[in-house]
Amino acid sequence: MKNILFFFLLIGSFLLGCENEGKHNEGNVKKALPNIIWLVAEDQSPDFFPMYGDSTISLPNLESLAKDGVTFTNAVSPVPVCAPARSALITGMYPTSLGTHNMRTYTPWREVNEPLLDSLPSYSPIVPNGVKMFTEYLRKNGYYAINGPKEDYNFERTDAAWDESSKDRHWRKRKSDQPFFAVFNFGVCHESQIWARGKDSLFVAPETVPVPPYFPDNHIVRHDFAVNYSNLKRLDDQVGEIISDLKEDGLYENSIIFFYGDHGGPFPRHKRALYDSGLKVPLVIKFPENKKAGSKDERLISFIDYAPTVLSMAVIEPPKVMQGVAQFGAYGVQKEKKYTFHSSDRFDEFYDRLRAVRSKRFKYIRSFNTDLPHAIPVSYREQMPMMRELRRLYAEGKLNKEQSLWLKAPKPEEELYDLQEDPYELNNLVDQPKLRDTLVH
Repeated sequence: MKNILFFFLLIGSFLLGCENEGKHNEGNVKKALPNIIWLVAEDQSPDFFPMYGDSTISLPNLESLAKDGVTFTNAVSPVPVCAPARSALITGMYPTSLGTHNMRTYTPWREVNEPLLDSLPSYSPIVPNGVKMFTEYLRKNGYYAINGPKEDYNFERTDAAWDESSKDRHWRKRKSDQPFFAVFNFGVCHESQIWARGKDSLFVAPETVPVPPYFPDNHIVRHDFAVNYSNLKRLDDQVGEIISDLKEDGLYENSIIFFYGDHGGPFPRHKRALYDSGLKVPLVIKFPENKKAGSKDERLISFIDYAPTVLSMAVIEPPKVMQGVAQFGAYGVQKEKKYTFHSSDRFDEFYDRLRAVRSKRFKYIRSFNTDLPHAIPVSYREQMPMMRELRRLYAEGKLNKEQSLWLKAPKPEEELYDLQEDPYELNNLVDQPKLRDTLVH
């Protein structure tokens, strides 16, 4: 009997110890909540960055971040333009589910920056019940959440989203022991800066830049590319300032830092296009203590995954309304996704409708308005010297087959590309019998 009693006392002590240890660990988790920083480059494709193999220009701060972090090779935006894409980032949901798929809807600064949209109403879509900007969950759990200077979610933000959203935001304004989530948006590499900075100093010679085969190789195209590379140098300098502040405050080593683009590059056939030049984005994540430093990750990861991933990193269970899944953290999923889904609808004053599904190997695009070319004449984009040059050369019949595809009407109803064999997506395989199973599935 004494032995049995001793046995139950031993078991009870063990269980109580486990319970107390669990409570102790929970306390440690709360104290050790990570600081999470988003560094967001506007309008940039992976192909322009050294960590993806481009040696055109050195970007020392971003290269250093990549050496300390993980570089993702299949990160994508659900929409190839900023405002719908940002609605996915802030909610963890597809813009087509939110009603934020058109570019653009709600623009409080429109009367100042975008007079070309005067003919369109400014309205905020009414998002489904239960949908919140994910920073609300962070703030409820003790985080100091800041953003700036850009919001642009394509719907009216809620008052509870941020502690501060302005150009003057900084984590240094928080309580000393408070974990923080901070977003820094960099507009220096935006599409508009191709023509706005067209006469500024260049940090690379136009004759040294690579030109993809879907563009003509001439001085105007090369100059616009050189402007973008020069803007990336300016971006790198600005990113360096943030990283320097983190290191000065002793926060860099144990912070989680995301660097990513808000969709593909600033050029025609990049931004607003469902090709990888418009959908793929650079993504580097530096984990605490530089875990997996210098490695590459080939998983498919979409913007709808960023919100649940950040919540999971902050030990907050992502709400079930989110369509994305946590890739890391306490609630990270083990199973990798096989496909990502994408949409393209109204861009400013022009309506179109396309849908796409992408795997690591293949891309399928379906067009519902085949009478339109892919190159719809969006007034904003027509300001770019390269765009005007493409229009001129196409009208004069001076573009080759590959260079004409994007401007040609009608466009195909269906497109299928082998991304491994045809990374520029120039050879439509939709009529290939050997790929019928791929098309159907």
